[in-house]
Amino acid sequence: MAEREASGLQVLLHTLQSSCDRESVLTILRVLADLLSVGTDRRIHYLISKGGSEALLRTLVDTARTDPPDYEVLLPLFRLLAKVGLRDKTIGQKALELEALDVTLILARKSLSHSQRLLHCLWALRVFAARVTTGAMLGINGAMELLLKVIPPYTHRHSRTIRAATEVLAMLLRSKSNSRRAVNQGYVTSLLRLHQDWHSHDAAAACVPIRRGLLLCLRNVTTIRSGREAFLAAGGMELLFSHAQDDDLETDVDKLTAKPGLDRPEEELLQYEAMCPELSCGFEELESQSGGDLNSGCANHQHIPAAASPKPLRVGQDQGSQERAGEDTIQASLLRMVKTAGARSRPATTLHPAGRANGLGTASPGNESPGIQAPLEEDARGLGAVSCPRLSAFLCTAARCGDTAAELEELLKSRPTHVAFHDPHLFMAKAKRTRSVVDFEMLAFPDLWGHRPPPSAQSMLERKCGIQRIKILEDIRRLIQPSDVLNKVVFSLDEPGLLQDTDSNSLRFFSKFESGNLRKAIQVRECEYDLLINADLSSSQHQQWFYFQVSGMRAATQYRFSIVNCEKPNSQFNYGMQPTLYSMKEALLGRPSWVRAGSEVCYYRNHYVRHVAGAGGARGRCYYTLTFSITFPHGEDVCYVAYHYPYTYTALMTHLDLLERSVDRRQVYFRREVLCHTLGGNPCPLVTITAMPASNSPDHLEQFRHRPYQVITARVHPGESNASWVMKGALEFLVSGAPAARLLREAFIFKIIPMLNPDGVVSGNHRCSLSGEDLNRQWLSPTAQRQPTVYHAKGLLLYLSSIGRRPVVFCDFHGHSQKKNVFLYGCSIKETLWQAACTVGTAHLSEDVSYRILPKILAKLAPAFTMSSCSFLVEKSRASTARVVVWREMGVSRSYTMESSYCGCNQGPYQGLQFGTSELEEMGAMFCLGLLILEFKSTSCHHQLLARAAAVLNTEDGALDFHLQRCSTGSSTAELEDEPPCAEEVEYSVGSGADPDASFAELDRQIQACAFDADEGAQAEQEDAEWRRKGIP
Repeated sequence: MAEREASGLQVLLHTLQSSCDRESVLTILRVLADLLSVGTDRRIHYLISKGGSEALLRTLVDTARTDPPDYEVLLPLFRLLAKVGLRDKTIGQKALELEALDVTLILARKSLSHSQRLLHCLWALRVFAARVTTGAMLGINGAMELLLKVIPPYTHRHSRTIRAATEVLAMLLRSKSNSRRAVNQGYVTSLLRLHQDWHSHDAAAACVPIRRGLLLCLRNVTTIRSGREAFLAAGGMELLFSHAQDDDLETDVDKLTAKPGLDRPEEELLQYEAMCPELSCGFEELESQSGGDLNSGCANHQHIPAAASPKPLRVGQDQGSQERAGEDTIQASLLRMVKTAGARSRPATTLHPAGRANGLGTASPGNESPGIQAPLEEDARGLGAVSCPRLSAFLCTAARCGDTAAELEELLKSRPTHVAFHDPHLFMAKAKRTRSVVDFEMLAFPDLWGHRPPPSAQSMLERKCGIQRIKILEDIRRLIQPSDVLNKVVFSLDEPGLLQDTDSNSLRFFSKFESGNLRKAIQVRECEYDLLINADLSSSQHQQWFYFQVSGMRAATQYRFSIVNCEKPNSQFNYGMQPTLYSMKEALLGRPSWVRAGSEVCYYRNHYVRHVAGAGGARGRCYYTLTFSITFPHGEDVCYVAYHYPYTYTALMTHLDLLERSVDRRQVYFRREVLCHTLGGNPCPLVTITAMPASNSPDHLEQFRHRPYQVITARVHPGESNASWVMKGALEFLVSGAPAARLLREAFIFKIIPMLNPDGVVSGNHRCSLSGEDLNRQWLSPTAQRQPTVYHAKGLLLYLSSIGRRPVVFCDFHGHSQKKNVFLYGCSIKETLWQAACTVGTAHLSEDVSYRILPKILAKLAPAFTMSSCSFLVEKSRASTARVVVWREMGVSRSYTMESSYCGCNQGPYQGLQFGTSELEEMGAMFCLGLLILEFKSTSCHHQLLARAAAVLNTEDGALDFHLQRCSTGSSTAELEDEPPCAEEVEYSVGSGADPDASFAELDRQIQACAFDADEGAQAEQEDAEWRRKGIP
């Protein structure tokens, strides 16, 4: 059979070369095109092995020498040559020997006024020029001069042809002789002018491939010394630097200053009036409450700064001088109070006493909650009586069948959790109401039992020298020594019937719970597992967040886990960050904590190629591997491993219920309502916090209703769970009895949306909603049907703006995977134009520069915050984010995104430490304190508020030397560059850094798409006729 197939192909190729019948040649070309358009590359390589390249080249030469050349034969012939030539590494040499090189160059010169013919010639020249020696021969024959005629200044026409010309020229300039010829002919200056012209006119970024081709030409010509000298002499460095600065910056002043119209009918905004009852409520039930204890019933929390012991104010002080000193005194007292609290809660740099690798160990008795330490010995003796796998299985049954959970109730009585603002019973009740498109089968024990922060923060993991290369070599060893590789699937969502053997030595995995994400687990060796995580629902991208259960481990055994389908090209896992771990046995021993765990942590590119749809349409992109080793603290435990500290939607709803119960209704106005329902049917909560009016007198009600608004949102990206922990700290602080919190409530009305993407959080997504969209790219024109939470959040902000009550500050809490510390992104017209080196004058532009005050305050106030990472540039790619839309459309000059690192700090008091939940919650409280100091610094700060602040804080003259402008210099430490290249980074690319496989794959796609129907052919002929009349553009 194989011989008959071979003889059949050889007959076709022989007939193609020898036939003089035009129809026969066209038929053979169509047959070959059909054969090579399906299947794998093996068909093309088989064709090459049977002399297919030579047959096509000879046919090209013979057809081109007819007078006139028959382009109905030449065009499909060129397409086949380009397709085959991509896989034939010697195609250039063959073309040179068979004179096809000169023939193609002659045809290209004759086709300058025919765009389609020229395009096909350029495709062939590109594959010929893949061999440097062939490229040098083309340069000698004048190919570069020809190509520079084809590449015009910016034009809308013939973009495919121009792109092909730039790519061929870049291939030619890989030859040093061609580069020297280009320098001598002055082509470097011409290339810079062309790039400048295309860059300046391509505002819509529609011609990026052409600009990239020109940059590749410049890069290749500067590989020789004379090329670098010519590049510098022509001002290339300055030109490209300016391009790099403004490539994504919005430099259109009209767009920066214009305020877009409403994206909905104005009357539709009236529905949000019901979400602001504080503006119209009469509080008829209130009576004067003078002399009451404002702290009564208010919640407190361990990271909230406590006030000093009360001291009476001195009576008889001159009122004028008291007012003049008021602002500085208030700020100083707040700062001193915060510093004192920060010193008390500052984490130690030591790890836990035991388990240095995974951070687990016995906590200090002094740090245990009341009622926990006493029964620890008894619990330790009787822990074997409580089977963690059995309890885990019970949680599955309870979640699915709604049992009374008597066993769990008994366990809670014998081992109370003592976790602040957490109630397992309430959590179970809330979990039954959480809706998910994913069929959950259990409650995750950490979410049910709760989390109490460890007594100290954990240091960043020190990277062992050479560890990344060791891990990569271990992966390679699988291919060359497959005998010890098991490749046993032990867990898979794709195989529901797959049973995990409880008697085998394999670990058992599970992820079908809220926020869980693990798709498949493959046992590679006895203690090594490859893991695959899900892409976001309704999407083929964003594999980063993971959260799964693992059980069946042996004590004192190191296990290696490799998540092999991560997407991001780099991660803080390479710079000291560790995953998080929760042990059920540790929790039952009184230490219910998520801790950083794992040793030998590496993040690197692997050889698995991403699907085109999953790579955003790009070809040749690879996945990345996160690998780490864990030694579990107990045998036969049930543990949970996660990307970061999980914070689920059910946990939020439980937390809000407990917060609402904790407040003193006489003093704290706490209102929780539903902003809207998500696509999955979950209510999106909206929280309003302020102080109750002192009475229902007109003056008190007037002051209550005219308090300015502050709007805070979080968790638009589900995988950024650190944003929820920051929000948790802010919420607990705002309802607390701390003096600063009372002042904040009396000064502002807080509108808070703590979770903008509940469905994504429930589903275990990393970035998207149920519709597969990044909700933080939908603020320009959201719809109630596809993005209900963003639509109604924006509607509420538009309503507040329409009644003259736009917020003083808008801030959206996020998490950042590439940088350390906490920092803000804001918006500034002038800084954007200056950074872009825009020629438009900025002197006539007026801008409120107060957007910089809050980050400066936070840099002096919060140990984790750094000013040096803050940015106030408005990028084109961020035009549809909450920060930019609220700034541009609502006119909120202090519109921010606050980014918290997944990792930790490289500056200030927390330098070298990973963030725990305590530090993240503290940041939430510090942000609120920053809002209060911002108000004290504002010119509109009311004297009554200053007087009230003096009364609450019991300030005195001696505090003036703590003025905010001269306060702590601890956070002024210069930030390290984030991040330097990994010392062990492995370069996978070949040649000069380009990816030829991806490049050729793109050319292959273009050739495949070049099947013109009659209409497109007619349009091409019209364009060619116009070119012939007008000449080259």
